[in-house]
Amino acid sequence: MSPPLRMGTAEWSLLILLSVLWGGSFFFYKVLVAVLPLFTVVLGRVGVAALILNAWLLARGDPMPRSRRLWAQFLAMGLLNNVIPFSLIAFGEVRIASSLASILNATTPIFTVIAAHGPTDNEKATAGRLVGVLFGFAGTAVLVGPAATHGLGSGSLVGESACLLAAISYAFAGIYGRRFSGLVPLKVATGQITASTVVLLPVAAAIDRPWTMPLPGITVWLSILGIALLCTALAYIVYFRLLAAAGATNLLLVTFLLPVSSLLRGWSVLGEMVVPSAFGGMALIGLGLAAIDGRPARRVRYLLPATPARR
Repeated sequence: MSPPLRMGTAEWSLLILLSVLWGGSFFFYKVLVAVLPLFTVVLGRVGVAALILNAWLLARGDPMPRSRRLWAQFLAMGLLNNVIPFSLIAFGEVRIASSLASILNATTPIFTVIAAHGPTDNEKATAGRLVGVLFGFAGTAVLVGPAATHGLGSGSLVGESACLLAAISYAFAGIYGRRFSGLVPLKVATGQITASTVVLLPVAAAIDRPWTMPLPGITVWLSILGIALLCTALAYIVYFRLLAAAGATNLLLVTFLLPVSSLLRGWSVLGEMVVPSAFGGMALIGLGLAAIDGRPARRVRYLLPATPARR
């Protein structure tokens, strides 16, 4: 049996970096979906990222592998990790508030703990993990605020279901992606994003017909570049490096950190007010992450005096 996967300082740093990179996608999506149709936005995100990563590998003289079996796996990963969840979230956010979507997205680690229990031998569901994901989910709900759930179940079931299905897709992507642990993260990210682009090209062409739309302005082009370069190309290099080192359950804790990242960005950059309940939400998320990490509990047990043995 493989030893349990744990988070060290490097892995926690990468997780925080990933939350910052993915947190920025909400801003870019807000700009893009107001101007472009759904599949064109998703194609722009993965297509530009694929061009950037393939050009980088070409410039390095480091070509992608040509194995058909490996490319079939890249295709499956692209569907689970890009095409399906990106499209579902964009579809859902047209019908529900983005704050509610972020709460539903935070169910990803719950689905991951459940899904990883059977097929893995070092990511089994433990009491600490189950308690941790429940604390994290509760913290996300408190952090985002009760106003986000006011529309829950009232005429927006389709949008809510879409976001939950996206979370399930992300969970299975994290488990499926473990098979790429022997490959360089840059090449795994390039393969996944390139395969996603190939799938989305005919879909966007048939449904959106983007060539019939007026040429977008500079703000839209900069948003596409930002979401492609930072939130997709760079983010997925970090994603696959972290997945290989820490496993799917630990990796997808990033969904708990996304609202924290957005809150801190709004406070530090935009001067937005932070309500007192937000600190309670962040505290709950911190407790959840600590419970899943396990080291604080082990440290407490180490410091407590040993219980005398009964005679």
